[in-house]
Amino acid sequence: MDYLSYICIVNQLKQYTMAKAIQFSEVTLRQQLSSRGGGVEIDLTRFGFKGEKMSAYQNYLGGGMLGKVEANDTIRAFEKPCTDKQNAKLDRIAERLKKYFHKLTNPDTEWEGQSYEENQKMPSSAY
Repeated sequence: MDYLSYICIVNQLKQYTMAKAIQFSEVTLRQQLSSRGGGVEIDLTRFGFKGEKMSAYQNYLGGGMLGKVEANDTIRAFEKPCTDKQNAKLDRIAERLKKYFHKLTNPDTEWEGQSYEENQKMPSSAY
């Protein structure tokens, strides 16, 4: 491997590690949690998307059941131009945010709760 390739890989790892180290609690704009769903919205500026937002949310299906955790962002929702690399980064952030939201809303006990993997098998809406 030549030196330039090595530097490129190191820089990519630094960016990935930096983004991964950002705590969602530090960039949360809004958070509403309840037994009937809710959501959390974060600012994407520190992830390299200035002025953009991302949300993770969960709908109530009825009968005490919650749907799977979904995510959306203001970049793709408004069809703003985005490179493949940016889309991949947004997908990684969205997956982390969905897991973060799930952890906030699901107790981790023997009698209650549902794993993230089980939750993602649920429909997102009852309609």
